[in-house]
Amino acid sequence: MTEARQHNRTKKFAKDFVIYSIGVLGSKLITFIMGPLYSHYVNPSDYGYFDLCLEFCLILVPVVTLQLRDGAFRFLLETNDTKDRTHIVTFVYRTMFETATITLAIAFLISCFYPIQYIWHTAILLIIMSFYEVLAQVTRGLGNNKAFISVGLIASFGIGAFSMIFVVWLKMGVLGIFIANILARLLSITVVELWMRTFSRFFMIKIHIKDISKELLKYSLPLVPVTLCGLLPPLSDRLFLKGIWSLEYAGIYAMAVRLAGIIHSLSIIFYQTWQENAIQQYNSPDRDTFFSKVFNGYIYILSIVLIGYVFFLKILFPWLMHEKYQSCLTYIYPIGMTWIIIAISNYFYLPYQCAKDTKAVVPPVLILAIANVTLNSLFVPWLGIWGVIATGTISYLIVTIYLWIDTRRYFTLHFYPQTLVPIAVILASLIPFYYNPNYFFDFLYILVSVGIILIALPKELRYNLINKIKK
Repeated sequence: MTEARQHNRTKKFAKDFVIYSIGVLGSKLITFIMGPLYSHYVNPSDYGYFDLCLEFCLILVPVVTLQLRDGAFRFLLETNDTKDRTHIVTFVYRTMFETATITLAIAFLISCFYPIQYIWHTAILLIIMSFYEVLAQVTRGLGNNKAFISVGLIASFGIGAFSMIFVVWLKMGVLGIFIANILARLLSITVVELWMRTFSRFFMIKIHIKDISKELLKYSLPLVPVTLCGLLPPLSDRLFLKGIWSLEYAGIYAMAVRLAGIIHSLSIIFYQTWQENAIQQYNSPDRDTFFSKVFNGYIYILSIVLIGYVFFLKILFPWLMHEKYQSCLTYIYPIGMTWIIIAISNYFYLPYQCAKDTKAVVPPVLILAIANVTLNSLFVPWLGIWGVIATGTISYLIVTIYLWIDTRRYFTLHFYPQTLVPIAVILASLIPFYYNPNYFFDFLYILVSVGIILIALPKELRYNLINKIKK
């Protein structure tokens, strides 16, 4: 591969990373701000109930969408033909309308026999979230990354604005959070559709889509149980905490997860950027070398973000959060470490997508689901929130090891010895986080630990980073 091609490939990856960063970090900034806001207007048990409903929505989105959100992105990315795009978008939206109707019918039947609080709000939020996810991936598959990040930004700012109205001003509590989330995503869908016109341009009522429907379903349907198993751990965590302890414990844990979610946000940025580039570079001759550089650099970035963010949050925490949620701080660092393990494990799922071998994803997610439920049943009764955290760490470590071994049939990753440095710094940082009460030394520790990690960077990665900063 020529030097110019390598430069273009790296330049494209960096450009995509910046674009996705704007969208995801902008969205997560609003999400982060909502945490302290909700802590002053919603008590932990009520917030725990909303979070449980939200987790149910997240785990049911793959069922309602049949994972056609992933299928739409994967197939649209491969074609520029208007006819093919019309077939894909038509089938996806047609299926979405059918599954949304079924969802409403099921919600009606359940409400007739079981008076569940906020069941209709949850059902509507589920349907809106499903269309929201599909629209986002369709715009991304059509190559409009600006529209893709706009979907998230509009929704996030909408949640912030509507929360100010319904939660702060009207003091509607949990009901206000539901309304804010529904209206914000509906606003996002409307604005982006008016901008992109994906529905009006590519949706045709009378069109033969049998061939593309078979291909899409063959790719997407295996991802439904896979995604369900992957989303089971967060729901399992909440259910165990609620069932064995209380909704208040579930609310405290949910808030800690929300605040530590900046680590998850970074992994989303990377995953979305890397997903597109990995698919396009999968057949390149220097694939293993390129994938290894990205993987090792990823660990460095994750470690810097974790240490800088968590220690800075520790300094600001007493002023940010209401006293009812002050105990959240205890759990944020280990939850952040778990997010890093999850981010690393997600890196190994991409080869299956590159090879369109989605069935091969089933074993690791089954292992994850079984390990999570089993360990939660063992740890949560006597460790509470710490049991949930231990379960997540152990479960995802097991899955990461499995994936590392299994994906060798697709590529070979080379782990750089110096990458052990950021891992060691992360583990060592547990001591000052818990045992240093002086905020000045916390700030000093951020500078020292990040400096050590940067010194340990491989020369090529350090050179590229310095050049990017200069530019």
